[in-house]
Amino acid sequence: HSGAKLGKGTRVGPFSVISSDAIVGDNCEIQENVIIRGRVTLGNDCKVFPFSVLGGEPQHLGYKNEPTEVVVGDRVVFRESVTVHRGTVMGGGVTRIGSDCLIMAYVHVGHDCHVGNKVIIVNASQLAGHVIVEDFATVGGQTGVVQHCRVGRYCYIGGGSLIRKDLPPFLAGKGNDFQIQGINRVGMERAGIDSKRIADMKEIYKIFLLQNLTVSKALEKISVKFPESEDAKVFLDFVKSSKVGVHR
Repeated sequence: HSGAKLGKGTRVGPFSVISSDAIVGDNCEIQENVIIRGRVTLGNDCKVFPFSVLGGEPQHLGYKNEPTEVVVGDRVVFRESVTVHRGTVMGGGVTRIGSDCLIMAYVHVGHDCHVGNKVIIVNASQLAGHVIVEDFATVGGQTGVVQHCRVGRYCYIGGGSLIRKDLPPFLAGKGNDFQIQGINRVGMERAGIDSKRIADMKEIYKIFLLQNLTVSKALEKISVKFPESEDAKVFLDFVKSSKVGVHR
Protein backbone atom coordinates (compact mmCIF):
# COMPACT_ATOMS: atom_id res chain seq x y z
CA HIS A 1 0.00 0.00 0.00
CA SER A 2 1.17 3.50 -0.74
CA GLY A 3 0.65 4.38 2.93
CA ALA A 4 3.01 1.70 4.25
CA LYS A 5 6.29 2.99 5.66
CA LEU A 6 9.43 1.08 4.66
CA GLY A 7 12.87 1.87 6.10
CA LYS A 8 16.10 2.41 4.22
CA GLY A 9 17.56 -0.69 2.62
CA THR A 10 14.42 -2.78 3.15
CA ARG A 11 13.57 -5.18 0.31
CA VAL A 12 10.18 -6.68 -0.48
CA GLY A 13 9.85 -9.83 -2.58
CA PRO A 14 7.23 -10.55 -5.25
CA PHE A 15 3.61 -11.30 -4.34
CA SER A 16 3.99 -9.90 -0.83
CA VAL A 17 1.30 -7.56 0.54
CA ILE A 18 2.02 -4.81 3.09
CA SER A 19 -0.94 -2.85 4.45
CA SER A 20 -1.37 0.89 4.83
CA ASP A 21 -0.82 0.86 8.61
CA ALA A 22 2.42 -1.14 8.55
CA ILE A 23 5.78 0.29 9.56
CA VAL A 24 8.86 -1.71 8.56
CA GLY A 25 12.30 -0.67 9.81
CA ASP A 26 15.63 -0.36 8.03
CA ASN A 27 17.42 -3.21 6.24
CA CYS A 28 14.58 -5.70 6.58
CA GLU A 29 14.07 -8.55 4.14
CA ILE A 30 10.45 -9.33 3.37
CA GLN A 31 10.61 -12.35 1.11
CA GLU A 32 8.01 -13.45 -1.44
CA ASN A 33 4.40 -14.33 -0.54
CA VAL A 34 4.43 -12.57 2.85
CA ILE A 35 1.40 -10.73 4.26
CA ILE A 36 1.85 -7.90 6.76
CA ARG A 37 -1.69 -6.96 7.70
CA GLY A 38 -3.08 -4.14 9.84
CA ARG A 39 -1.09 -2.21 12.43
CA VAL A 40 2.26 -3.99 12.44
CA THR A 41 5.55 -2.39 13.42
CA LEU A 42 8.78 -4.25 12.58
CA GLY A 43 12.13 -3.05 13.90
CA ASN A 44 15.39 -2.97 11.95
CA ASP A 45 17.15 -5.94 10.30
CA CYS A 46 14.16 -8.30 10.52
CA LYS A 47 13.73 -11.17 8.06
CA VAL A 48 10.35 -12.65 7.11
CA PHE A 49 10.27 -15.88 5.09
CA PRO A 50 7.57 -16.93 2.58
CA PHE A 51 3.93 -17.54 3.54
CA SER A 52 4.18 -15.85 6.92
CA VAL A 53 1.26 -13.67 8.03
CA LEU A 54 2.01 -10.94 10.55
CA GLY A 55 -0.86 -8.95 11.99
CA GLY A 56 -3.82 -11.16 11.17
CA GLU A 57 -7.04 -10.56 13.07
CA PRO A 58 -7.12 -12.29 16.47
CA GLN A 59 -9.01 -15.55 16.78
CA HIS A 60 -11.26 -14.16 19.49
CA LEU A 61 -15.06 -13.97 19.41
CA GLY A 62 -14.97 -10.63 21.21
CA TYR A 63 -12.84 -8.90 18.58
CA LYS A 64 -14.82 -6.22 16.73
CA ASN A 65 -12.26 -4.88 14.25
CA GLU A 66 -10.65 -2.53 16.78
CA PRO A 67 -7.31 -1.01 15.68
CA THR A 68 -5.07 -3.28 17.72
CA GLU A 69 -1.48 -4.07 16.74
CA VAL A 70 1.65 -6.20 16.58
CA VAL A 71 4.98 -4.69 17.66
CA VAL A 72 8.27 -6.47 16.86
CA GLY A 73 11.80 -5.49 17.87
CA ASP A 74 15.05 -5.64 15.90
CA ARG A 75 16.78 -8.60 14.23
CA VAL A 76 13.84 -10.98 14.51
CA VAL A 77 13.62 -13.88 12.05
CA PHE A 78 10.23 -15.33 11.10
CA ARG A 79 10.63 -18.56 9.17
CA GLU A 80 8.12 -20.06 6.74
CA SER A 81 4.38 -19.96 7.48
CA VAL A 82 4.56 -18.21 10.85
CA THR A 83 1.38 -16.48 12.02
CA VAL A 84 1.33 -13.63 14.54
CA HIS A 85 -2.08 -12.19 15.44
CA ARG A 86 -2.87 -8.69 16.60
CA GLY A 87 -3.94 -8.03 20.18
CA THR A 88 -7.44 -7.53 21.53
CA VAL A 89 -8.83 -4.57 23.43
CA MET A 90 -9.56 -6.76 26.45
CA GLY A 91 -5.97 -8.06 26.39
CA GLY A 92 -4.20 -4.71 26.16
CA GLY A 93 -4.33 -4.28 22.40
CA VAL A 94 -0.78 -5.35 21.55
CA THR A 95 0.93 -8.60 20.63
CA ARG A 96 4.61 -7.96 21.27
CA ILE A 97 7.82 -9.76 20.25
CA GLY A 98 11.18 -8.46 21.47
CA SER A 99 14.54 -8.31 19.69
CA ASP A 100 16.92 -11.04 18.48
CA CYS A 101 14.28 -13.78 18.40
CA LEU A 102 14.11 -16.79 16.10
CA ILE A 103 10.54 -17.84 15.33
CA MET A 104 10.78 -21.06 13.32
CA ALA A 105 8.45 -22.48 10.67
CA TYR A 106 4.72 -22.97 11.33
CA VAL A 107 4.82 -21.28 14.75
CA HIS A 108 1.67 -19.47 15.85
CA VAL A 109 1.83 -16.53 18.26
CA GLY A 110 -1.70 -15.79 19.43
CA HIS A 111 -3.34 -12.49 20.32
CA ASP A 112 -1.94 -10.47 23.24
CA CYS A 113 1.16 -12.66 23.64
CA HIS A 114 4.33 -11.01 24.91
CA VAL A 115 7.57 -12.67 23.78
CA GLY A 116 10.81 -11.35 25.24
CA ASN A 117 14.30 -10.86 23.82
CA LYS A 118 16.54 -13.63 22.45
CA VAL A 119 13.75 -16.18 22.53
CA ILE A 120 13.76 -19.26 20.28
CA ILE A 121 10.44 -20.87 19.39
CA VAL A 122 10.96 -24.06 17.42
CA ASN A 123 8.89 -25.43 14.52
CA ALA A 124 5.11 -25.86 14.84
CA SER A 125 4.85 -24.61 18.42
CA GLN A 126 1.64 -22.84 19.33
CA LEU A 127 1.21 -19.99 21.82
CA ALA A 128 -2.42 -19.43 22.79
CA GLY A 129 -3.69 -15.96 23.62
CA HIS A 130 -2.19 -13.93 26.47
CA VAL A 131 0.93 -16.12 26.80
CA ILE A 132 4.16 -14.57 28.12
CA VAL A 133 7.56 -15.99 27.16
CA GLU A 134 10.38 -14.22 28.95
CA ASP A 135 13.93 -13.42 27.76
CA PHE A 136 16.33 -16.18 26.68
CA ALA A 137 13.70 -18.93 26.81
CA THR A 138 13.63 -21.79 24.29
CA VAL A 139 10.36 -23.48 23.37
CA GLY A 140 10.91 -26.87 21.70
CA GLY A 141 9.13 -27.96 18.53
CA GLN A 142 5.45 -28.91 18.52
CA THR A 143 4.92 -27.48 21.99
CA GLY A 144 1.62 -25.98 23.07
CA VAL A 145 1.34 -23.25 25.69
CA VAL A 146 -2.14 -22.76 27.17
CA GLN A 147 -3.82 -19.35 27.48
CA HIS A 148 -2.53 -16.99 30.17
CA CYS A 149 0.47 -19.19 31.00
CA ARG A 150 3.99 -17.81 31.40
CA VAL A 151 7.39 -19.27 30.54
CA GLY A 152 10.12 -17.77 32.71
CA ARG A 153 13.45 -16.40 31.57
CA TYR A 154 16.15 -18.92 30.59
CA CYS A 155 13.64 -21.81 30.56
CA TYR A 156 14.08 -24.72 28.17
CA ILE A 157 11.03 -26.68 27.06
CA GLY A 158 11.66 -29.96 25.25
CA GLY A 159 9.81 -30.76 22.03
CA GLY A 160 6.27 -32.10 22.09
CA SER A 161 5.44 -30.57 25.47
CA LEU A 162 2.23 -29.07 26.80
CA ILE A 163 2.48 -26.18 29.23
CA ARG A 164 -0.70 -25.89 31.31
CA LYS A 165 0.70 -23.76 34.15
CA ASP A 166 3.45 -21.19 34.63
CA LEU A 167 7.00 -22.51 34.28
CA PRO A 168 9.33 -20.69 36.71
CA PRO A 169 12.58 -19.13 35.45
CA PHE A 170 15.81 -21.08 34.79
CA LEU A 171 14.12 -24.51 34.68
CA ALA A 172 14.10 -27.21 31.99
CA GLY A 173 11.70 -30.05 31.30
CA LYS A 174 9.55 -31.78 28.73
CA GLY A 175 6.51 -33.93 28.16
CA ASN A 176 2.83 -33.80 27.30
CA ASP A 177 2.36 -34.43 31.00
CA PHE A 178 5.05 -31.84 31.66
CA GLN A 179 7.83 -32.76 34.06
CA ILE A 180 10.60 -30.44 35.26
CA GLN A 181 13.95 -32.21 34.97
CA GLY A 182 16.37 -29.66 36.38
CA ILE A 183 17.81 -26.24 35.60
CA ASN A 184 18.66 -25.07 32.09
CA ARG A 185 22.39 -25.24 32.71
CA VAL A 186 23.34 -25.24 29.02
CA GLY A 187 21.24 -22.19 28.24
CA MET A 188 22.58 -20.31 31.22
CA GLU A 189 26.19 -21.14 30.33
CA ARG A 190 25.66 -20.03 26.73
CA ALA A 191 24.27 -16.74 28.01
CA GLY A 192 27.46 -16.17 30.03
CA ILE A 193 26.02 -16.79 33.49
CA ASP A 194 28.83 -17.66 35.89
CA SER A 195 29.21 -20.95 37.76
CA LYS A 196 28.26 -19.44 41.16
CA ARG A 197 24.88 -18.25 39.89
CA ILE A 198 24.28 -21.60 38.21
CA ALA A 199 25.12 -23.47 41.42
CA ASP A 200 22.73 -21.23 43.38
CA MET A 201 19.94 -21.88 40.88
CA LYS A 202 20.54 -25.64 41.19
CA GLU A 203 20.10 -25.34 44.95
CA ILE A 204 16.93 -23.27 44.48
CA TYR A 205 15.60 -25.99 42.17
CA LYS A 206 16.28 -28.65 44.80
CA ILE A 207 14.50 -26.67 47.51
CA PHE A 208 11.49 -25.89 45.34
CA LEU A 209 11.01 -29.29 43.74
CA LEU A 210 12.88 -32.06 45.55
CA GLN A 211 12.39 -31.46 49.27
CA ASN A 212 8.65 -32.16 49.44
CA LEU A 213 7.90 -28.71 50.81
CA THR A 214 4.72 -26.76 50.21
CA VAL A 215 5.10 -23.84 47.83
CA SER A 216 4.95 -21.31 50.68
CA LYS A 217 7.54 -23.19 52.76
CA ALA A 218 9.85 -23.60 49.77
CA LEU A 219 9.65 -19.90 48.95
CA GLU A 220 10.35 -18.99 52.56
CA LYS A 221 13.41 -21.25 52.65
CA ILE A 222 14.75 -19.85 49.37
CA SER A 223 14.33 -16.25 50.55
CA VAL A 224 16.19 -17.01 53.81
CA LYS A 225 19.03 -18.90 52.15
CA PHE A 226 19.56 -16.47 49.23
CA PRO A 227 18.66 -13.02 50.61
CA GLU A 228 21.04 -11.14 48.29
CA SER A 229 20.53 -13.14 45.08
CA GLU A 230 18.88 -11.29 42.21
CA ASP A 231 18.15 -14.62 40.50
CA ALA A 232 16.39 -15.88 43.63
CA LYS A 233 14.34 -12.68 43.74
CA VAL A 234 13.32 -13.17 40.10
CA PHE A 235 12.33 -16.76 40.84
CA LEU A 236 10.38 -15.84 43.99
CA ASP A 237 8.56 -12.91 42.36
CA PHE A 238 7.57 -15.10 39.40
CA VAL A 239 6.07 -17.83 41.57
CA LYS A 240 4.33 -15.40 43.92
CA SER A 241 2.71 -13.56 41.00
CA SER A 242 1.34 -16.69 39.33
CA LYS A 243 -2.40 -16.64 38.63
CA VAL A 244 -2.70 -20.12 37.10
CA GLY A 245 -0.35 -22.11 39.34
CA VAL A 246 3.17 -23.30 38.58
CA HIS A 247 4.61 -26.53 37.27
CA ARG A 248 6.40 -28.49 40.03
